Amino acid sequence: MNDTEYDNRVDAIFLQIEEALDALDETELDIDYESAEGILTLIFTNGSKIIMNKQPPLHQIWVATKYNGHHFNLEGEQWIDERSGAEFWQFIDEATSKQAETPVKLSQA
Repeated sequence: MNDTEYDNRVDAIFLQIEEALDALDETELDIDYESAEGILTLIFTNGSKIIMNKQPPLHQIWVATKYNGHHFNLEGEQWIDERSGAEFWQFIDEATSKQAETPVKLSQA
């Protein structure tokens, strides 16, 4: 994967998350977000955050939750956590749900 493909793939993931969070605004669940310079920060009503950022030199996505940090590598067509083996979308749904203290689905159905 070259740098352009990496940027396009991660930008698409971040955009999908932003769109899913925007759709949540129509529900009772409120998760704010800020996006700038390759960093996407989810801000929960309880004050906790999930911070996702690009790591272009490594072609990774780094995710910091209230509980720990994760580094995701593209394996085939899936982003996989190099430590736990978790798939990105499953992980982000679980992490977001845990910090929101209610079920949240940011992945596509």
